[in-house]
Amino acid sequence: MKKLFIWLLVLALAPVAILVIATPMDSQKQTMFGLLSIGILLLMGFSKNRSVSVIMVVTSLLMSTRYMYFRLTQTLHFNSEIEAILGIGLFVAEVYIWVMLILNYLQTVWPLNREITPLPDDTSLWPTVDVYVPSYNEPLDVVRDTVLAAQCIDYPKDKLNIYLLDDGKRSEFAVFAADVGVGYITRSDNNHAKAGNLNHAMKLTKGELICVFDCDHVATRVFLQATVGGFLKDPKLALVQTPHFFYSPDPFERNLSVGRDIPNEGTLFYGPIQRGNDNWNATFFCGSCAVIRRSALEEIGGFAVETVTEDAHTALKMQRLGWKSAFIDIPLAAGLATERLVLHVIQRTRWARGMTQIFRMDNPLFGRGLTIQQRLCYLSAMLYYQFALPRVVFVTAPLAYLLFNLNIIHSSASLIMAYSLPHLFLAIYVGSRMNGRYRYSFWGEIYDIVLAFHLVIPTMITMIFPKRGKFNVTDKGQLLDVGYFDFSVVRPHLVVAGLLGLAVIVGIVRASGFNFFGADPWVIALNVGWGLYSLIFLLGAIAVARETKQTRKTIRIDVNIPVLIHYASGIVSRSQTVDLSMGGCRVEVVDDRHLNDDIEEVELILQSGAISIPVSVMGMDEDYIRLMFDENIPLSRRRELVRVVLCRADAWVQPPRPQDKPFRSFGTILRCVFELFWLTWQSHRENRRQRAAMAKEDGQV
Repeated sequence: MKKLFIWLLVLALAPVAILVIATPMDSQKQTMFGLLSIGILLLMGFSKNRSVSVIMVVTSLLMSTRYMYFRLTQTLHFNSEIEAILGIGLFVAEVYIWVMLILNYLQTVWPLNREITPLPDDTSLWPTVDVYVPSYNEPLDVVRDTVLAAQCIDYPKDKLNIYLLDDGKRSEFAVFAADVGVGYITRSDNNHAKAGNLNHAMKLTKGELICVFDCDHVATRVFLQATVGGFLKDPKLALVQTPHFFYSPDPFERNLSVGRDIPNEGTLFYGPIQRGNDNWNATFFCGSCAVIRRSALEEIGGFAVETVTEDAHTALKMQRLGWKSAFIDIPLAAGLATERLVLHVIQRTRWARGMTQIFRMDNPLFGRGLTIQQRLCYLSAMLYYQFALPRVVFVTAPLAYLLFNLNIIHSSASLIMAYSLPHLFLAIYVGSRMNGRYRYSFWGEIYDIVLAFHLVIPTMITMIFPKRGKFNVTDKGQLLDVGYFDFSVVRPHLVVAGLLGLAVIVGIVRASGFNFFGADPWVIALNVGWGLYSLIFLLGAIAVARETKQTRKTIRIDVNIPVLIHYASGIVSRSQTVDLSMGGCRVEVVDDRHLNDDIEEVELILQSGAISIPVSVMGMDEDYIRLMFDENIPLSRRRELVRVVLCRADAWVQPPRPQDKPFRSFGTILRCVFELFWLTWQSHRENRRQRAAMAKEDGQV
């Protein structure tokens, strides 16, 4: 009955929507209409009601569709072939953005906040679980704690089996697996990369459920208790996915001074988008931190091997056969983010190729088994990775007029502004309201522009030749002793930024002498503003390439644990930790004994017992002592340390981010641009000073 009422309401309002979209207006009337729409939405913004949010989404879509109708019916007239090619290319890019806006609203306007399904008290009813930790070329230091954390999961030991899947066939991994008491599986070839590794393990194991962790993802103790209950409640549930939480900073967080103050790139996906997908039974498998029903995998022939994104393709195949999926929006495991911008680009290139392969080879719009909503959710994910070419078009479009005097939009500046600004303002404002704790305004531009120039060719080639390309592994766990600027990643950005800077200067010169050049100053002003807008985001993207030092091997977590400090003299003092990592801890100073007596060992006092770890002093001040753990502690002790540091049930639960404020968010990007020039100048001055000092020393010698 409710669905019928909604459809009747849509049919009743359709004539009104058509009137709003298609009614032509001159620039003055359109400006008044746009300002009125913006004012109404700002007033509606004071309400936090969900129904009001839906109305705001509809209003935003109407204004965006009105702008697209204006572009289609009034602006596609050109004076030359080159203007037609560039103008139609820009319009197609805008159509792409409009389609993505619609699909994004579909995904996020009705998120499902799924609760944990508890397991029955009788543990004999719990299903058996195989935990897979696949690895290829990662160092043992990265994999070790993932395996130890899996051993700390609270689940009946007779129903839990852990397997290290070593596609690198390394003897030290086999020895480690034997030492800690987990299964070790390898194979004679590396066919189909990670998917083949997982499928090979499936043939040798028999758990009812399969839990997959990438080799750098450490699970909390409650991971299975929080995810397995749904499989008992619903026999058609095939997949439970949890967020990918990263306890190390990604290149944006590490290289930008404001990076830690903004949600990272993946927060939007592992928040509103996946919760929205869950509402339509379209949750994506993301390759790690997930539990899958074996019988569902067997029905589709195992993990998908046709594309390099075996995860999303596997979920799509299961959902085509009627299996259900779920997303629990609680960080129950944590891993390592990509440490370098170049690695970030390589990883995202693989994702883009893989989603393009699915689009070409198993397009969700076609074939049986999916609902309309599921098809659109998958379409959104696959089309998203086609953003590269439209993004490059938008960034470079002002060059056509400013440098070559080509008119690629046939309209007056006032009419373009009157139609486009309400469309842009409402999209930004509504997006901030809907997802403002997960993605700050304008930062999506930075994330996309960093990748855009690198993804254009791979996505286009994959669209034409979908079977080309191979799986590549993202390196993790690397350190960086010296900061540097990675010109290789942002070389195309620098070229385009230089051209935009030149174009803006040319435009200003033309505007100042418009009578001489015969140009419309308002058209010049529009293109100069567009060029400056693009230049700001380009420079913000370039700023990410300033790689900063990374010398910490382990993440530090704020946690207070009682400790006993053992001195060389045999005396013991009581204190507590301020923070703790897998590499050491910081403890409070309780007296001045450490000034004259060496500290040999700390003993962490836990509810489950005590852990004694040999240490060395790394530094101290009036309040704290910094201690480094001995790297050669026994595996049994390290397992307990993993339990304390990484496996606590609430280890990765974070308070919600402050709500986005678009103007402040834009200000943080301007700050990044300023710091790019400021830090570059400082670095240049420091290098010049050092060269002068070295020259002086050489002269004295």
